This record gives sequence, C-alpha cells and structure tokens, in this order.
Amino acid sequence: MKLNFSFSKIVLFSVVLSFIFIREIGRQAYLIGIRWVYLLLLSAGLSYLLTPFAIWIANKFNILDYPSERKIHSLPTPRVGGIAIFFAIVITLLRNVQFTKEIISFLVAICIIFLVGFLDDVYDLPASLRLAVQIITSLIIIFFGYRITAIPRGFPFEHLLEVIITVVWFVGIINAVAFLDGIDGLVSGFGAFCSTIFLVIALTTGQKHLSYLCAVVAGSCLGFLPYNWYKAKTFLGECGATVVGFMLASISVIGWWSEEKPIVSLTVPVLVLSVPIYDMIYITISRIVRGEIRSVKEWLEYTGKDHIHHRLLNLGFPVPYAVVFILLTTLSVGFYSLFIKYFCPNDFTAVLLLVQVSLVFILITIIMITSAKKKNEIIKI
Repeated sequence: MKLNFSFSKIVLFSVVLSFIFIREIGRQAYLIGIRWVYLLLLSAGLSYLLTPFAIWIANKFNILDYPSERKIHSLPTPRVGGIAIFFAIVITLLRNVQFTKEIISFLVAICIIFLVGFLDDVYDLPASLRLAVQIITSLIIIFFGYRITAIPRGFPFEHLLEVIITVVWFVGIINAVAFLDGIDGLVSGFGAFCSTIFLVIALTTGQKHLSYLCAVVAGSCLGFLPYNWYKAKTFLGECGATVVGFMLASISVIGWWSEEKPIVSLTVPVLVLSVPIYDMIYITISRIVRGEIRSVKEWLEYTGKDHIHHRLLNLGFPVPYAVVFILLTTLSVGFYSLFIKYFCPNDFTAVLLLVQVSLVFILITIIMITSAKKKNEIIKI
C-alpha cells in the first residue's frame, strides 16, 4: 500500500504543524478560555493524519484481522489503527499541557497499556498477562492519588476497599470497551461521545486540566472515525480499544463529579459508560449460565457474537444503524448524568434515576431476546 497525500491532507498537515510549533496559537487559545478547542482540533488533526501510517504499518508487517466465523467483516483489514489514536494523544499532551500529576500518571500508564495492546495484536498475548498489566496501570493512577471514594469515612478498611473498587473499575471498563469493539465505528464513536459528555461537565465545574484530557480523547477518536466508519479501512485493534477504555476509566476516576454527594459522584461516570457496563454484565451472566466461562481467564479470552451490537445485527439492523442506536443510547443516558450532576437534590434521587436507566436496559434486553426467538435465533439469558 502506498501513502497518497491529497491537497486537503497537505493543507491539514500544514495546519497541524503550525498548531504544534507556533506557541502563540495555543497561548491565545488559553487566554480567551478555549484551550480545550485548540487541543481537540490538534488531536483530531494528528489522529486523522497518522491513521494512514498506521494502515501502512499494518499492511507492511501483515498485522491484519482476517475474516472468520466469529467476525462480520469479509476482507483482511489492518488491525492496529489504535497507533494513530495513541500517538495523537501523547503528542498533543507532551506539546501543550502542563505536567500536573494526573497528566504524568496518565501518560505513563497509557504508554504501558498501548505497548501491551500492540504486542497482543501481533503475538496474541496470554490473558493473564493482559490482566496483570491492567491492574498495574490502574495502580499507577491510584499511586498518584486518584481512586473511587464511595466508601463512607471511618468505615473499616476504607482506603483498601477504595483501592480494590478502583482496580475493579479499571479492569472492568477497559475490557467492557474492548468487548464492544466488534463493528465499524462503534468504539471510536463511543469514545468521542463519552469524552465529550465528560468534557461538558469538566468545563462547567472548573476542572481545567481534566477538560484538556477529555478534549484530547474526543479529538483523537473523532480524527480516527472517518477511517473506522463502515466499511472500515482499519480497526482499532487491542492497542486502540484498550487505550480508549483506559482513557475513559481514567477520566472517570480523575474527575470529581460531586463533593457533597458520594452516590452522585459514583453515578455520573456509571451512567456515561452504562452501555459497555450493561453489555459486559449481560454477556457475563449469560455465558456463566450457559457454562461457557468458569474463570477470569476464560472471561477475558472468550470471543462470541452475543454482544449488544451483534444482537442488533441479528434483529436486522445495518451496521451503521446499530452504531447510531448505541451512540444515541449513550447520548440519552449521558443527559441523565448531566441532570444528576446539576439538578439532583440528594443521593436518593440519583439512585432512583440509576434504577430507571437500568430498567431501560432491561427492556432493551427483553425486546432483543423476544425478537431473536421469533427469528429462530435464540439468545439464551
């Protein structure tokens, strides 16, 4: 594969270079309070320009995702598009963001996550190694002072329990997002939507550095999306899907969503990331009931066509429609998180809204199961 550069890409390349090397552009954006716009545009431009190089690398070294019984694509497709997202994030952060402790911890951990994900794309690493790396990277974030603080003050083993919950959250979200990466444009679109919701909350609560992270994540996903949309020219691969999952998990832990309402603080990121959480819980229960998984190792290694996007395809949704359905669901639930953040009077109301959203997902499950049975494509609970 040859790298072709159109006039529009040459112009974009020139703009991106000016963003990187002309410091005054970033400084002026900071002075007028739109630094996040600058970071979003820069990361999007970098991701868009770097994706053809990622495709070239995948073809050059035969790092391709081949069609199989468990895949829905029909042609070998480059599988390390996550290279573009990773380098767009790292370059943007290194060039433009002050090195606060959240940025430093984020950069160190994301490099480890990406490297292991890339090696997994090439060599198919053991699930136990991937799990160990996910735990280590979550501990890096915790070491820099960030963890989920949902345990009441003075509760026995308060800090230990918070560390355990935070590690479980990281491992769960990273794998839930990776599990969701089964059809064109889904995870890159999901990453853009979720980070944008987090960005809105961060901007309106004065979390300046967190808003920078959110903008960089959103931009990198948006820049990659044109190459990943149906029919995809490249896939994220493990190096991309785990990076997106790790970024979203980190943002949700680094940010503070409510100082006085601990349940609200926990509910906001759960709602924003509710689609992959729902999908992970549902398929895990389903597979355990069917006797298909019996350990964490089997859970990590199992691949099947029973995720929410596969079920939508079974119902007759075209791939783009299935992606739009999931993204609109994410956006709708994201509005709930904004409502909880700004208009929720107490923790009890937050719990009620969380229950309501859970009921919506239960209804979606019932509809999918009933429709599948009518088509003789029975999906067992």
